[in-house]
Amino acid sequence: MEIPEETIADLQKRLRRIEGQVRGIHQMLEDERDCREIVTQISAAGKALEQVDFNLVAAGLTWCVGNPEQSKREGYSIDDVQKMFLKLA
Repeated sequence: MEIPEETIADLQKRLRRIEGQVRGIHQMLEDERDCREIVTQISAAGKALEQVDFNLVAAGLTWCVGNPEQSKREGYSIDDVQKMFLKLA
């Protein structure tokens, strides 16, 4: 499966941001911050990670639809990619 370079760069940027959020959550725990604030940050990090997942699968699905024979040869049938997409639901 070929994912466009700009998509990979965007996903990596998002993941670095999420890493920062997780480090912030660690610090919040060490600082004994309010539980509600921590939960809010955990929720935000989780949603950001879901966006990475959706963007990756969407790029893969786009590639598979545009290159059905090649994707099938590489083991990425449309059914397989749809199953990945449904795991996100």
